[in-house]
Amino acid sequence: MLTHLAGADEAQHNDFSHQQLAAFQRMTPLVEAALGYSVLKHALNSAGIIRFPEAHLDMVRLGIGLYGVEASGQDSAALRPVSALRTVISQVKKLPAGQTVGYGRRGVATNFERRTATIAIGYADGYDRRFGNGVGEVVIRGLRAPILGNVCMDMSMVDVTHIPDAQAGDSVVVFGEQIPLVELASRIGTIPYELLTNVSERVKRIFITE
Repeated sequence: MLTHLAGADEAQHNDFSHQQLAAFQRMTPLVEAALGYSVLKHALNSAGIIRFPEAHLDMVRLGIGLYGVEASGQDSAALRPVSALRTVISQVKKLPAGQTVGYGRRGVATNFERRTATIAIGYADGYDRRFGNGVGEVVIRGLRAPILGNVCMDMSMVDVTHIPDAQAGDSVVVFGEQIPLVELASRIGTIPYELLTNVSERVKRIFITE
């Protein structure tokens, strides 16, 4: 027998979650009595495992926690991400002051010349358009670089003015240990699950085992 806690991710729903658990624990003995034998019982998802240790019962269901994401936000430091999304710099160019880049001319070199890097990822790869115009960042040579202008279908532009040694071929971390999924999700008002499941089939997967 199982139930699923709809509000386990957020502390504001703890009372409701406790009511769900209490109802489940009232119901299971009745079902077992009717069946004439005991059954395995589980109620907790990844967030519930952290929030309600008293309700671990016979089993728990670790979901996004398997990917190193602590959904409740209570103990994120205890998990290590097991996946990363990376791409490369395709080219680096100078953008004179006052000039623009990208669709809708949203990327503007205000006040002074900028160095821009075109990176090989876009919304067709699952990189959300809401990360455009400085909302999103990537990591290049260990430093954060903001998205400049709109995210395009197959590429995006980033400002690397402060990373003078950035060059074509450099690795770009879209998410991973240096730029956590939880942080990125909060920037665009969504959840880490959406960012993970949005990575499209055309993105090459590399599986690493030890």
